[in-house]
Amino acid sequence: MKQPNPVYLSFQRGGKGSGVTRVEKLIMHPTLKEQLLAAYKKRLGCGGTIRDGALEVQGDRRDLIEADLKAQGFQVRRSGG
Repeated sequence: MKQPNPVYLSFQRGGKGSGVTRVEKLIMHPTLKEQLLAAYKKRLGCGGTIRDGALEVQGDRRDLIEADLKAQGFQVRRSGG
């Protein structure tokens, strides 16, 4: 399925910890999102979750995730952080 709008990539730092990289507005079946998240977690050696339909990966991983999503054919926009 073609993604009509860009995917938004942001970094949010909470009160403690190293913060999370969020991938928002990704139009994908929930099962495929879980598979993509599992692949990032394994490759990056970090934790992550899906919250409100957005992928959250622990740490500042914007550069690697942006390159990976672009390689898969997604348009990526950075927002915030």
